[in-house]
Amino acid sequence: MSTDINQYVQAVLERNRRMVAKAITLIESSLPEHQEQARDIINKLLPHTGAATRVGITGVPGAGKSTFIESLGIHLLEKGHRVAVLAVDPSSKRSGGSLLADKTRMEKLAARAEAFIRPSPSGGTLGGVAQKTREASLVCEAAGFDIIIIETVGVGQSETAVASMVDFFLVLMIAGAGDELQGIKKGILELVDALVINKADGDNIPKVQRAQHDYAAAMHFLRPATPTWTPPVLTCSALETTGIATVWQTVLDHRKKLSETGELEEKRRRQALDWMWMLVEEGLKEKFNKNPNIKKQLPRIIRTIEKGRASPTEAAGELLRLMEDQSARQNPAGSPHYPH
Repeated sequence: MSTDINQYVQAVLERNRRMVAKAITLIESSLPEHQEQARDIINKLLPHTGAATRVGITGVPGAGKSTFIESLGIHLLEKGHRVAVLAVDPSSKRSGGSLLADKTRMEKLAARAEAFIRPSPSGGTLGGVAQKTREASLVCEAAGFDIIIIETVGVGQSETAVASMVDFFLVLMIAGAGDELQGIKKGILELVDALVINKADGDNIPKVQRAQHDYAAAMHFLRPATPTWTPPVLTCSALETTGIATVWQTVLDHRKKLSETGELEEKRRRQALDWMWMLVEEGLKEKFNKNPNIKKQLPRIIRTIEKGRASPTEAAGELLRLMEDQSARQNPAGSPHYPH
């Protein structure tokens, strides 16, 4: 196994695109042996990560995310960068995430050797998908991709998950919703580093300019994530590629300011700790759901709750005791004894 792991690691460091894809496939696999291999690969690649700029992108429906990401990606390639595009999508169990289709829509970007586009694994919990996307981004960084774009194509908490793994979080908007911010949650807006209004072209330009004013006024009432940076409201046309350079310069300005104050390094340390605790929670949930005592007693406990014979607190306590009893039997020397 160690030889195989070393071959994976060496090939990734040599920028072998096929082996980058195979390493990510290992990461996405649910087979225990593959998960063990993936952990070894990540651990060996970790010293070769950290230099990339990580950008998260979300957007309202119809905002033109695919066109925007392709325009931004091409702009970055022309500046000599290598770009990886990954997705977080816990909502799609059939399609595997919109990037499967986006690879067709982003034909120019997908055809370039300096670019790598990867959809998220289909299905699974948000935590699981986010974990796999984080690890996939580390593989891409080790393979020399110096710009990692992580797109959220799901709904709900996936935006928060993406914001927790990137340096710069961008929300793509369109004109026409006034100061309502088109249903984007306040909690999400407090995480953003920039709002970008797309489709600033043709007859739509006056509407975009009005929307820019409205959004800027609304953002004024929100507390920024850091006193070092006030999120700007920018405009662009991904179709005509106007404003794309300004968007990227904003990312660079943000990185420069937070690097100078030490906030970027602190942010990454905090993200790494958050990631660890998220993995702990996911692991505990998995152990809980696979516990034979839980599986056996859960239907009965659910019925007692439904019939009002026990409180949720009492039932939760019983379930946790069942899990502890199983752990005590498996490791009697290192665990306290719980009477039956």
